[in-house]
Amino acid sequence: MDRFLEFILNHYILSLALAVVTFLLIQELFDTAFKKFSHISPLQAVAKMNASDTDLLIIDVREPTEFTQGHIEAAVNTPLGKLPEELPKLEAYKNKPILIACQTGTRSASAGKILTKAGFNQVFVITGGMQSWEIDYKFPIKITAKAKA
Repeated sequence: MDRFLEFILNHYILSLALAVVTFLLIQELFDTAFKKFSHISPLQAVAKMNASDTDLLIIDVREPTEFTQGHIEAAVNTPLGKLPEELPKLEAYKNKPILIACQTGTRSASAGKILTKAGFNQVFVITGGMQSWEIDYKFPIKITAKAKA
């Protein structure tokens, strides 16, 4: 035990780094275990769009400039920073499927947390975001007229 304490005191930066990494891993484990939204591939998202009997909402949480350069056909642009303000407008979709997309899938995970915390039941995050949608799967995108000019 004395040697262990001696090691910690002599290598306090390494010990602190170990503590931080351990904390982050545990936090990620809990986030993954208790998340209420699902990750789906772009292929599964298209299947869900085609098979959906009810209204399906696609939210693109990128900034408007990114959105105009290319987005999923029926997507609604609601930037991640403005999503909490827009929640009252989305109340009709509380029990309906919601697909969330961003550029790489990072912002959409944050949006998924916001929506599930607000009580939305069927939230699906598209893994890989628009990069995967457009480059990996080569699915069509809609380019807004502003971006064409």
